[in-house]
Amino acid sequence: MKTLALHNLKGGVGKTAAAVNLAYLAAANDVPTLLWDLDPQGAASWYFHGEPQEQKLKSVFQGSTPVGRLVVPSPYENLKLIPADLSYRYLDILLKKVEPPREALKRLLKPFSEQFALAVLDCPPSLSHLADNTFEAADMIAVPVVPTFLSLRALEQVQAYFKQEGLDVRKLRPFYSMADRRRGLHRELIEQPPLAMARALKAVIPYASMVERMGERRAPMAAYAPSEDPALLAYAELWLEVSAALRL
Repeated sequence: MKTLALHNLKGGVGKTAAAVNLAYLAAANDVPTLLWDLDPQGAASWYFHGEPQEQKLKSVFQGSTPVGRLVVPSPYENLKLIPADLSYRYLDILLKKVEPPREALKRLLKPFSEQFALAVLDCPPSLSHLADNTFEAADMIAVPVVPTFLSLRALEQVQAYFKQEGLDVRKLRPFYSMADRRRGLHRELIEQPPLAMARALKAVIPYASMVERMGERRAPMAAYAPSEDPALLAYAELWLEVSAALRL
């Protein structure tokens, strides 16, 4: 089983939208997929109509409940979900009680390899013990970056953290998200990407009202958007790049 994490130090950059759409596209392409919503806000869970399971999470880390019991169905074939809730704000504390400290999440994911070919992790925007576990467990960390200097700075901070901690920087694969080519700065940074984007995926996810309607529909874009919609086509391109890099 391959593990794809969606992570950014900065929030509001289209991370959850990418996680939801990539998980859906993977499942639609006959890849048995598990989406684990690690963000206490539970946005990915909400999109997939997943119900919170606050009591079960703690019991998993206490060893009294198998991690597989956290899994619930999604409305879509080949796609299942581990929903989040506000109890995930304590996930750092729970993970620190497991040894070795950075491999707890990786060990929890291991039993799922018999059932799933891909795990997608929607991560909260932070550098934390949970982030360390995610970085260790993931085969690829896709980092959505809005074409602005502040968003690029957040990417550079994560890249610097990887080097400082001796983590594999090659796992980090940024891509432009919420891009508006009508804006001069966005267009300039897309056409002349800075060094931080040297290993970027080529897909550029546009800023589009059709993406925002995911909240209205509580569904991934492919469930309601026209097949020729530019944002949907951009997510499809992103999926092709991710699947090729992960050899799915």
